[in-house]
Amino acid sequence: MTRLDFTPLFRSTIGFDRMMNALETSARTGDESYPLYNTEKVDENDYRITMEVPGFAESELSIEARDATVTIEGKPARDRHEGRTYLHQGIPARGFKRAFQLASHVRVSGASLANGLLHIDLVREVPEALKPRSIEIRNGSAQKQLAA
Repeated sequence: MTRLDFTPLFRSTIGFDRMMNALETSARTGDESYPLYNTEKVDENDYRITMEVPGFAESELSIEARDATVTIEGKPARDRHEGRTYLHQGIPARGFKRAFQLASHVRVSGASLANGLLHIDLVREVPEALKPRSIEIRNGSAQKQLAA
């Protein structure tokens, strides 16, 4: 895999460091395929990450939201396979750590585990000051009356 060098972009841009870091992170981890996951836009302001975590118990999973990143980590218990003899082990039992960069004003709103799938719900909450607003257009004659 060819490694991309984003150094020239860092030198010629200001204020885009979060985006550049996200590009660098995705280029670095782009070949990882475990665990499989989906990202979904549920509606205008709601998103969901669904990750397959077969065989993982809730106690073996952790989710951390820090700054603009959500990190999911799975650490199988050491005694998970104790006393078992597998003829074939096709279900991965290795640990993992996967991070997702979040856009501005996106936060984790909850998580659930069902049927071997970990669902992480995200919501975008744009502050009122940043939302579009309508500006009233006043009649020009009203301005003249105020000035007098």
